[in-house]
Amino acid sequence: MIYNFDQVIDRRGTNSLKYDFMVERGKPEDTIPMWVADMDFAAPPEVLEDIKNAVYHGVFGYTEPKDEYYQAVSNWYNSRFHYHVTQLETIIAPGVVYSLAQTIRALTNSKDAIMVQTPVYYPFYNIITGNGRKLVSNPLVYEKGKYSIDFLDFERKISENDVRMFILCSPHNPVGRVWTWEELEIMSDICENNGVIVVSDEIHCDFVWEGHEHNCIATLNENAIVTASPSKTFNLAGLQVSNIFVKNAQYRETLKAEIEKSGYTQYNMLGLIAAQSAYTKGLDWLEQLKTYLAENISFTREYLKSKLPMIRLVEPESTYLLWLDFSGVEQEQEVLEKRLTEGARIWMNNGEMFGEEGKGFFRLNVACPMSTLREALERLEKEFG
Repeated sequence: MIYNFDQVIDRRGTNSLKYDFMVERGKPEDTIPMWVADMDFAAPPEVLEDIKNAVYHGVFGYTEPKDEYYQAVSNWYNSRFHYHVTQLETIIAPGVVYSLAQTIRALTNSKDAIMVQTPVYYPFYNIITGNGRKLVSNPLVYEKGKYSIDFLDFERKISENDVRMFILCSPHNPVGRVWTWEELEIMSDICENNGVIVVSDEIHCDFVWEGHEHNCIATLNENAIVTASPSKTFNLAGLQVSNIFVKNAQYRETLKAEIEKSGYTQYNMLGLIAAQSAYTKGLDWLEQLKTYLAENISFTREYLKSKLPMIRLVEPESTYLLWLDFSGVEQEQEVLEKRLTEGARIWMNNGEMFGEEGKGFFRLNVACPMSTLREALERLEKEFG
């Protein structure tokens, strides 16, 4: 089947966070939203068909996954990332952020230190400090247009702060890095030597671009916990389904008990159906989608080079979220955001929401039809060109 990603789907009037809350969030009504990390493409038709069949059945009672669900999930991660996980080692949850929050509550104590690598996905901050833990930052190093890890700072911060847990963003959102084996090995060894629990958010693992390969840190560190979901890969975020992979039996039982205390014991029926369907029938759709997204990224890269050279694309190794360096514009962050919002009428994520290291940057979501992307870049050129 050939899938049509050029189709423009009108998402207004669906209570879409991305499209239907412009005015409430202080944006002009005709703004092009390119911020929140969902896609403007319909989910795979094979998945939609399975959801439709469940809807037409008409009964939405309490649901548990059968063996086929776990096998579909296991096959996906084993075949793509050489990471084998069993049904016993898999915990189902409504979302990755929820999973991370429950892992923090289960495996750390109040005022324990938890480390992240900034700038990083902003909910990390909320689930750490909101649960009464101490936030420790190992800032990524930005040099010559690329990010790297300061391992000396990484190890020093762990020692000085008695860090209990490290939340790894892999691939990294928003900077787009895919961590190499060598980088993962160094981080894993430091954590193991210091008794630090590694929890890896791998929600973007299916979007890795040519020349790079996603490596799951849990293949190096059996005590590492992995949180993952089909939500980004197949545009299923609203169906609220994710998986936590926990090989350490003690961690797993403690985490399951914490989740049960939260009152979450049953699963979203349509989410389970969609996830199983996507992992068994969605590969062809995904491969065509990745080709389309790679073309969108290439178009953005060339457009910026030729018409907006003062805005630099931080070369993405993964994700459909592009990290744009506006430092060449030489204006304050508030001024830049106002020009984007009121002048260009484009809604991008302000880099500062990912941490102070995000100052001078904005995040652009290119998971949309080419026509939408082209119009957004033309508006950007008109304002900054």
